[in-house]
Amino acid sequence: MAITLIENFRAVFYAPFYAAEALGAHTAEGLDITMKMSAAAEKTLVSISAGVGDVVWGGPLRIMAALDNDPKGGYVGFCEVVGRDPFFLVGRTPNPAFRLADLAGKKLATVSEVPTPWICLQYDLRRAGIDPASITRAPQRTMAENAAALRSGEVDVIQVFQPYARQLVNDGAGHVWYAAASRGPTSYTTFNTTRGFIENNPDTVLRMTRAMYRTEKWIAAHDGQDLAEAIARYLPDIPRPVLAACCNDYKALGLWNHDPVVQRAGLEWLRDAMLAAGAIRTRFSYEDCVDMRFAEQVVREDPPSI
Repeated sequence: MAITLIENFRAVFYAPFYAAEALGAHTAEGLDITMKMSAAAEKTLVSISAGVGDVVWGGPLRIMAALDNDPKGGYVGFCEVVGRDPFFLVGRTPNPAFRLADLAGKKLATVSEVPTPWICLQYDLRRAGIDPASITRAPQRTMAENAAALRSGEVDVIQVFQPYARQLVNDGAGHVWYAAASRGPTSYTTFNTTRGFIENNPDTVLRMTRAMYRTEKWIAAHDGQDLAEAIARYLPDIPRPVLAACCNDYKALGLWNHDPVVQRAGLEWLRDAMLAAGAIRTRFSYEDCVDMRFAEQVVREDPPSI
């Protein structure tokens, strides 16, 4: 079956999605996938209701926000790929013994392009007994602009994903204070669609899930250089050695799932972070947001790596 897969936006932490196509996992499962870029990250999920595509990848945060707004929307995740938070706090000076309390009195530049990183960091702060409102935040700018501000000394610490963190470290212009992945499971990126699509196309959903599981196995068995070589054409502006280092960094942090089952603890942590931030009003259950029939089936099947 021909499937239009909507890409949320282009980023290193989405490497498994690019690898599934580059390594031939989709073809091996008899899938004809056309990848299409979303018009905007906040529109990725709802674009499937508009007929723009069939399946999207993106955050379960979007599922919960959409269901909170329209409980009959029917959005659901069926395969987890990024099970931890890919963002970092990078400071101008070394801080190997960093604690969240160290952000007091510092000028912090947070992510403005998407909401999840700041929502999650706020929950980290709250759980550490720190009021997020007490943190001095810089005006909203892009991650690229914030990286430049760190280099110039305009801010003390920034929140970024790869490759910004790795480039700053390589240049001696920044030091990783905190890898958000170290907090543990945080459901970050899943294949998402509607329950109606799943019921009408169960074999397609199963094949997509199996293709990703086989790709997850491949990634687990290969280093960052191999992964960088596989996906380099999707990220041509990142020098190959930097891309390989970013992939190794993420692998070391356990960012990517080893199987497609959405981690219950990670989804519930994200839900609680959203509730604490006022991003949703509904305390969704795990089952409200995911359909794990296909992920659980392919895990039982235990297919070979691609």
